[in-house]
Amino acid sequence: MMMNRYALILFLSSLSAGATSKEVEVGVLGLFHPREVVVLTVEGSALECGTQPGNQTSSHHWQVQLARTQMRIAADGRVLSAPALSCDDGHGSETEFRISIPGKISRRYRGRLEIKPGRNELLVIVSMELETAVASVVAAESPPGAPMEALKAQAVAARSFLVAGGKRHRDYDFCDTTHCQFLREPPVPTSLAWQAMMATRGLVLAYRGQAFAAMYSASCGGRTHSLGELGISVRDYPYYSVECSYCRRHPKKWATRLDRSDASNLNSTESSRLQLARRLGWKTVPSNSYSTRQEANSVILEGTGAGHGIGLCQSGGAAMARDGSTFVEILKYYYPNTILKTI
Repeated sequence: MMMNRYALILFLSSLSAGATSKEVEVGVLGLFHPREVVVLTVEGSALECGTQPGNQTSSHHWQVQLARTQMRIAADGRVLSAPALSCDDGHGSETEFRISIPGKISRRYRGRLEIKPGRNELLVIVSMELETAVASVVAAESPPGAPMEALKAQAVAARSFLVAGGKRHRDYDFCDTTHCQFLREPPVPTSLAWQAMMATRGLVLAYRGQAFAAMYSASCGGRTHSLGELGISVRDYPYYSVECSYCRRHPKKWATRLDRSDASNLNSTESSRLQLARRLGWKTVPSNSYSTRQEANSVILEGTGAGHGIGLCQSGGAAMARDGSTFVEILKYYYPNTILKTI
C-alpha cells in the first residue's frame, strides 16, 4: 500500500532520528472522561489492533466501551471482552490512526495506541516519538502568529519538559492538558511548528549540566516568578525572576470577585491558587500577579498575566523574536544561567 505524503515525510524523519529515538507515553482526551471511543484507520497507513501483542488483526473501525473493569470491543461484527486493546502497524511500530469520542471530538495521532479501563473512564494512551510530541506541543501551545524564533524557543522548552519531566501520571508519562503540556494533533511537516522542531531537534535546556523540565506560561504579567516566590521547592532549576518589558507595556488584565470565605484560603503560593481554581474554575485566579481589596462581603482580585508566570513567557518571547532576538537569546533571557545541550 502506498504511503500518503504526510506518512512518508514522517517515516523519513524517523530514519534520521536513528535507533535511539526516545518515546513518550501521552494520555490523550482524558479531559472528556470517555467511556466509549472509536479507533479509525487513516488512509495510507496500516493499523492492526488486538487484545494481546502478536494477536492483532486489521479493521477500519474499532469500537471500545467501558464495562466495569473490562472493555467491550467490537470490530467487523465480532464482539469480545478484554482488559486492554493495543494497536500499531502490525509489526510493533508506530502508525497513523484517528481516535473519536462519539458526539464530542475526533483527533488524529501517530504512534502506538493502548486503551484500557481506568477509574470510571477509558484511558487512551499514545506512545509517540519524542520529536512528534514536541512538534504537537509547539503547534498547540504557541500564541497565534508567533515568529519562527519564538517557536524554536518553545520547541526547546517543550522537549526539555518531556525529557526531564519524569513520569507525571501513574498509567502514562504525560497528559495532553496544561497539567503537563497542551497537545493536539501532530502538525503537518510543512507547518512552522514542525519546522521549529526540526531546527532544534535534540536540543534541551540544562542547568549545571543536567536537563530540567522547563516551565513556561502564556503571559507573565510584567515579571516572571522564581519558585521560592510561589512556595515551590527547588529540585533541578530554581528559576529566576526577570523583567518582561512586553507584558509590562501590554498587560493582560483580569479581575475576580471572591466571597471572603474563599479568599481567606488564598495566599501567594501556586498550590493555593490551584486549589481554589480546582474548586471554583480555572479562570478564578488566572495568574500569580494580582492585588486584593475589600468590598462589602467580597474580596476583589485585580491582576495581570495568564498562568503561573514561571520560566518562558510566551507573549514576551514572541515579542523578542519580532524585535530580532534568536531562540537562543530568548531562552537565555527567560532561563538565566542555563545552557543548551544535545541529547
